[in-house]
Amino acid sequence: MDALEEAIQRSGSAAYVAFGSSQDADIRYLTMFSTTDPIVYVKKPGEQGTVVVSQMEYERARRESTAAVMTRAEAGLLGILEEEKDRWRALARMIAGLVQGRVLVPPHFPYALAKELSSLVSVEIDRTALVAMRARKSEWEVGRIRQVQAATEEAMETGIAMIRKAGIKSGLLSRGAVPLTSGMVRAAMHQVLLKKGCTPADTIVSCGEETAFPHIRGEGALKADEPIVIDIFPRDDQTGYYSDMTRTVCRGEPSPDIRDMFEAVREAQDLAAARIRPGVTGEEVYRAVVDFFADLGYGTGSSGFVHNLGHGVGLEVHEVPSLGPSGEVLVQGNVVTNEPGLYMPGTGGVRLENIGVIGNGGFFTLTRYPRELVL
Repeated sequence: MDALEEAIQRSGSAAYVAFGSSQDADIRYLTMFSTTDPIVYVKKPGEQGTVVVSQMEYERARRESTAAVMTRAEAGLLGILEEEKDRWRALARMIAGLVQGRVLVPPHFPYALAKELSSLVSVEIDRTALVAMRARKSEWEVGRIRQVQAATEEAMETGIAMIRKAGIKSGLLSRGAVPLTSGMVRAAMHQVLLKKGCTPADTIVSCGEETAFPHIRGEGALKADEPIVIDIFPRDDQTGYYSDMTRTVCRGEPSPDIRDMFEAVREAQDLAAARIRPGVTGEEVYRAVVDFFADLGYGTGSSGFVHNLGHGVGLEVHEVPSLGPSGEVLVQGNVVTNEPGLYMPGTGGVRLENIGVIGNGGFFTLTRYPRELVL
């Protein structure tokens, strides 16, 4: 019995119900079906989950979804719509008719639908079961993330190769007669990802003092002798799974401070990788890195190590478990990032990010790309 079935039975519910398009990671996980239109998912104890789709989507859903498939007409919605003018009320009546009892729903279930449904049956919110299921990845899921990571590394190499081959003119990196910009590097990496069937978004290519702030996207000409932080987190269009990776590089001669920060971050990443394993908490691993940086004189306030050590990755780029101050117990099957960083306003920042899966023997890094500062 999986965690969702246990939650249904523990709550005394007749079924678990979710509603949304596949942009909702829970819907994508439960159905393995990609659709832009909202669908209803119903799971009863001891039964296969069922999705309710339009007639237009029926055949595709039947071929692609891991759930059983029912049309809206078969679920009774079309008949209800002849009586009900309000769409949410009609959906609620359809769901109540399918379930015939108490309903368990996810936290982000639409309020309008929950309000109408609760006038017909009892509704309870599940806050943990599906989260725990999604956090523990199957071998198939790890394979999909590994696939995205391979595309991510190819894109990273494209961007870093542009920086490596760049000329230097008046302190700026150049490509032929024009300055090499963050946008040019970003666009080249995005082309690689799109050809690989992945969608990139908000890719970071920051330089110099911009790098002192972890999530500044980066704009303008790239500078010689300055840190350049590249952070890519694309999604596979076919499966919906993400990967996440960061490298910090420098074309030229970085300052002694940046060199020291890079070595500290690389050692911290190795320290964390050795401590990530089933049974420890994300908080324990995070605190070990905080203590390591503190021994080197780096704080955790407005400068130094200013963010969590890592996070889960799957159908969302940020999901549980967290490797931070309130990090949960890590379990076999978690896929997490390991991304220590140091940030010094006025000097710059350094971040290195790998992704890996937690197994019986510890943390198995899926990232294969080298960690080199100077190009």
